[in-house]
Amino acid sequence: QAQLVESGGGLVQPGGSLRLSCAASGRTFSSYIMPWLRQAPGKEREFVAGIRWSGGSTYYADSVKDRFTIPRDNAKNTVDLQMSSLKSEDTAVYYCAAALFPAITTNQARYNYWGQGTQVTVSS
Repeated sequence: QAQLVESGGGLVQPGGSLRLSCAASGRTFSSYIMPWLRQAPGKEREFVAGIRWSGGSTYYADSVKDRFTIPRDNAKNTVDLQMSSLKSEDTAVYYCAAALFPAITTNQARYNYWGQGTQVTVSS
């Protein structure tokens, strides 16, 4: 059974940095697309960043471009979300997901594996 487990959330001041990690287990994810998404209170879940495990191509939403990166570690089977220059509007529950799909897609219906989410709060 495939499983995704997020960790690393917490409280951070505006302008600070935080690194989230998504540990994948239960199957080989080498052909998967692995994104991070987030949902702020009262808002719809939005696609933040994604990576194609094989090849490492990435995609970033405009709202996080140049502030977030999505590195993967093949040995540890993890996909992280490195966040910097955090803003209050980055406050949300962050989820990692996975789909066996040939290219990164922002269509959330394509993703059939999901983690439980981790809270990120950006506040002074």
